Amino acid sequence: MSEIRKPTAILTAAATATNYVNEELSAVDPGAIVLAELDPGVFLISGDLDFFELAEKWRLQPPIFVRHICPVMSYFTLAGDHSDLAAQVRALDDEFVDLIDPALRFSVQSRVLAQLLYKPFDVNRAISDQIRAKVGAELDVRAPQQILSVVCASAVLGPSPRSSNWCFMGLSLPLHNLSDWAGGMRRFARETGQVSRSEFKLLEALEVFGLELEPRGTALDLGASPGGWTRILRQHEQYVTAVDPGDLHPTLASDSDVRHKRMIAQTYLEDDPDKFDLIVNDMRMDARDSARLMVDYAPQLYRNGLVIMTLKLPEQGRHNVIDHAFAILRKAYLIEGARQLFHNRSEITLLLRPIDPKRR
Repeated sequence: MSEIRKPTAILTAAATATNYVNEELSAVDPGAIVLAELDPGVFLISGDLDFFELAEKWRLQPPIFVRHICPVMSYFTLAGDHSDLAAQVRALDDEFVDLIDPALRFSVQSRVLAQLLYKPFDVNRAISDQIRAKVGAELDVRAPQQILSVVCASAVLGPSPRSSNWCFMGLSLPLHNLSDWAGGMRRFARETGQVSRSEFKLLEALEVFGLELEPRGTALDLGASPGGWTRILRQHEQYVTAVDPGDLHPTLASDSDVRHKRMIAQTYLEDDPDKFDLIVNDMRMDARDSARLMVDYAPQLYRNGLVIMTLKLPEQGRHNVIDHAFAILRKAYLIEGARQLFHNRSEITLLLRPIDPKRR
């Protein structure tokens, strides 16, 4: 009789990234297996490494496609009704109260992936109230210093072939989880004056890569129309050159700190352009062609400049395309970050820093 593997962690990624999740997991923990897919893109795993060993490896070298991880330190079956909330509070008392640091702000991040008679809000409130009563730690959902993750889902575990409802719980620091947000699902509120949903991609990239743009910097937005990324750059007090033959949103077209060049990026490069602190590129272009274009633009960056770009990926053969595009980019840049963000679809977002021309 084969050994029943115990779950050690839950990973999340885009629903289309299953193969890549398996590859990234096997690269750091060859003995790890996926026990169940709890929801599209949500994977329950059992590893030879414990969660914190896995988390440390990925903290030092983050994966591209896995967005979020959380530990499984306790798991039990659920009835599916509101009595589950009491069971979760009991598990908190038995397994986690002594592990929670009263001096650190906490958050409860819950996901309810099965058809149950309660919502994540109900789980969060029951457990948060108990933590504050028993531990005295301060609740802070925006900037927690420790996170109790709770995932309620249906899965087939153990010898029974039938699916049951389960609760998986674990405690970790935000730096262990790859993302501070439950499941890596970083949502932004739609703003008055928003130009396009692509703005969320740049906002998330700035957050994930830990970037703070110095006011009065100079930025180049390649393929800018209708101007979503330009608008975010202006919010960060950048002087923006927006390159695109298409129109910009009227609020940007009338902004004196936005210079609109009505041409394609290749033509602008022939026009002896200025140098910039930041170049951004979200153009719909083959990833390898986009990489070649950014190599051509490397001389237009100041020495400490940065690039934020997306690479559009095909449905098949993504790794070959990524490897080829990375090889091209490394002729001129250090690739400091590469992630498939929550707001990415068939693409990944990169953070690049130019290599000193003398070292190329």
